[in-house]
Amino acid sequence: MRRRPTIRRLAAWLAAQANDPTASLWLVIGFAAAHAVLWTLILINLKAAQDVHMDVAEAFAWGQKFQFGYGKHPPLAGWVAGVWFGIFPVANWATYALAMATLGCGLVICWLISLRVVDRRRAFFVVVMLALYPIFNFKGFKYNPDLLQLVTLPLLVLAYLHAFEKRSLRSGLWLGLAGALALMTKYWVLTMIGAIGIAALLHPDRLRFLRSPAPWVAIVTLVVVMIPHLVWLKQVDFVPLTYAGDVYGLSSRAQSIQLVLGYVGHNLALLAVPVALAALALAWKPRWWTTLARQPLAPFTRAWSRGANASVNASQALNVWVIQIVVAVGPPLGGLIFTVYMKTDWGISLFFLTPLSLVAIPSLRLQKMALFYIAAIWLVITLAVLAASPTIAAREMAANPNGASSYGARSELARELTQAWRTRFHTRWAVVAGTTEIGEPITFYSPDHPAPFTPGEIWSSGLTSLEEAKRLGFIGVCDTSDNRLPVCEAWMAANADNAERLAITTQRFFHGHPGPANSWKVYIVPPAN
Repeated sequence: MRRRPTIRRLAAWLAAQANDPTASLWLVIGFAAAHAVLWTLILINLKAAQDVHMDVAEAFAWGQKFQFGYGKHPPLAGWVAGVWFGIFPVANWATYALAMATLGCGLVICWLISLRVVDRRRAFFVVVMLALYPIFNFKGFKYNPDLLQLVTLPLLVLAYLHAFEKRSLRSGLWLGLAGALALMTKYWVLTMIGAIGIAALLHPDRLRFLRSPAPWVAIVTLVVVMIPHLVWLKQVDFVPLTYAGDVYGLSSRAQSIQLVLGYVGHNLALLAVPVALAALALAWKPRWWTTLARQPLAPFTRAWSRGANASVNASQALNVWVIQIVVAVGPPLGGLIFTVYMKTDWGISLFFLTPLSLVAIPSLRLQKMALFYIAAIWLVITLAVLAASPTIAAREMAANPNGASSYGARSELARELTQAWRTRFHTRWAVVAGTTEIGEPITFYSPDHPAPFTPGEIWSSGLTSLEEAKRLGFIGVCDTSDNRLPVCEAWMAANADNAERLAITTQRFFHGHPGPANSWKVYIVPPAN
């Protein structure tokens, strides 16, 4: 009998903290930090038998040399990785900490967005919903431009809501800077910029906004800030656009339809998790089963009521609803129309407004107990996954021991090749030549962090060149299990004819479980001098 009063006191305390103008900020920061730390620990355990993802290694490689672009993408993801690993060691755990720190910042920014639309209680509810969204936990393990958009796109939306409300020159300046920052992350953010433009044009107060200096100052600011990157883009002959066309263009309408359906289904399934858990928190009531026979729909109808709701800013809610609808519907329709290869990961950055869109429905009534229940759900799930994570990692490897992409020992190969180079030349190893799946992980794991060079890739990152590789010497690596092996061998024959050739096999063991044995053809090319 004592448990219920204790729960009510905790619920009252949490609601009071969430509603307090001063305490609520620290509550959200503390929650985001706790989420980041706990999920960093979880990912360290879950990924203990694996090397870091190729995308993470690629961002690290970019960060070794600050440029205005990196072939495939704009530069911000590389810059952030460069700063991060200038502070933290180059280790697996630091990559997971980077990913979770990114998501933690995203949670705080999403709370700031929510405050412009709903009251503080609902805003905190939105943050916990996002923490339950798999993108912000399980699927947020790899830092890359897609994940970084969960900081830059919320900043863009926040700046837009601020500019729409203030309509001042300064708010337009911030909106332009936020837009430029987002574009420096990935060109995919044009979908969000377009959605914001549509929301502004459809809003009943559009003329007040459009007659103000805010939108026009924003456009000028964005263009001016983007000039250095645009100059770089012209210098490299618009290589990122070539990359997008070459990699994601399709000729098969049937394949395009299949990929779009997969994209939609995947993202709906991910969104179902926080929505279902939020519905459970709203519907839960002590001893709910006692009234179920008399009122079977009561758990689902109790949280809804007609009438005005002072907890929701209807004008800003309309902006959020339009933006979310456009970015939810627009990309799959565009994929069908232009037969684009739709990756499921492209949805990572586009649905952070969904919890707010739902919580901002005026007829929803959010009781203080619901806030406690959803926070308790997050805590129980997080601690349960933390406790189970070492067992999950061991069982996954035992069930899939030959997963070369997951369990291949590229880190061991990087260390062996570093030792081979230093033994022969007594200098730092400067360049590794191989496919992206090989070169970037080697760059990450080798103590020398050689610059990656991808043979035959027209959208080169610009970190090095063939001329520099031949001058400094390089190690070329071909994966014997890769169907591109003949192409790799042909390139090595043409560019590494004086190389010392080695055959190396690597294999990792985890808790007694062997991973796949990978065989590599290695070409050690000495420096020109």
